[in-house]
Amino acid sequence: MTLRAPYRSIRGISGVAVLLALGAVGCADVSDAVDSAKDGAKKVARQRSVFSLDTSDCYNPSGKAEGTAYTVEIVPCDEAHEGQVVGEFAIDKGEEYPGDDGISAIADERCPVEAQKYAPDTWALPKGVSLFYYTPTQESWATGDRAVSCTYTSEAGKFSGSLDTSKSLKPEQTTFLKGSNAVYEALWANQSEKDAVEDDLAGYKAQAKAVTTALDGHVKGLDGIEGAEVGKLRTTLTKAAGDWKKAANAADSDAFYIAYDSAFTGIDPNKSVAARKELGLATTVPADDAEVWAG
Repeated sequence: MTLRAPYRSIRGISGVAVLLALGAVGCADVSDAVDSAKDGAKKVARQRSVFSLDTSDCYNPSGKAEGTAYTVEIVPCDEAHEGQVVGEFAIDKGEEYPGDDGISAIADERCPVEAQKYAPDTWALPKGVSLFYYTPTQESWATGDRAVSCTYTSEAGKFSGSLDTSKSLKPEQTTFLKGSNAVYEALWANQSEKDAVEDDLAGYKAQAKAVTTALDGHVKGLDGIEGAEVGKLRTTLTKAAGDWKKAANAADSDAFYIAYDSAFTGIDPNKSVAARKELGLATTVPADDAEVWAG
């Protein structure tokens, strides 16, 4: 998450900078300089250690979004900001540092789960926002740091408002999102590192099995939701589940390919737009997903 660093008064540094700025301008520009100094002072006053981040905090990184961080600027969520903490957890992994890759693997697995608890409808996220996380470094681990802060951070620009939507969702919306999110999580979390099925048939079949299980759960959840469009989607996903099951049980790569083509098409996010509209959920397919299913 951060390296321990000697404490240096940012307020003191800022004060010197403000005095120099004021002394270097003419009378006509004093008002602008004062306004600028006030903005700078407010930003400094909002600086917090990354160790103090809590779920729901909206913030601006101090520097680049990625890399080692010491402080962030905490801001009200109704102001434009670059990120918001959407979940946190502690790593329970013994006394030895798991290594950078080990830490990342844990965060990769846990943060999507935590984030979906806080902001279940990923389609409703602001454009350009992606999941990031602050994790312990080897140095901070030695001091007892075990915390991981999961954040949605804009890779370009800022957004306004809190991403916390979990409390405002209706039961049927929550059920739909839980099932839908599980399907795509099963798809991507079990993606083989091999580009060709022939090179990892077992891995691709394991992915298909995971997606089948998730689809079965999603379809079961939809059984309890009323609506014509939801009913149509249930029929579509029931067929897709059958195709994924055929892929999971494929005897060889050729059989897998035959089943996979219709299986993958069956879970095209565009097929759920009408049902989402019926349920009052976001209806714009995220750009990354749209690109994948566009071929």
